[in-house]
Amino acid sequence: MAKIEIYLTRSCPYCHAARGLLDKKGVSYDAIDVGADPQRRAEMMQRADGRRTVPQIFIDGRGVGGSDDIHALDRQGKLDALLGL
Repeated sequence: MAKIEIYLTRSCPYCHAARGLLDKKGVSYDAIDVGADPQRRAEMMQRADGRRTVPQIFIDGRGVGGSDDIHALDRQGKLDALLGL
């Protein structure tokens, strides 16, 4: 099973959508709330090549983008392989 990390904020609808897809897939992930933690947001931005928007999703340390990106990977049939399913 892949290691999944998702940087998010509590009120972000895109974050909820991304988590919903990952929950539907039955995978576990580390949710990192950057809403109230400037250090974690800076960490996210460094890992995501300067991107500031949430969510930012990493699978096995590789940035795959945000909610739209993982939904697109799922539609293309590529997400399951990345998740190790």
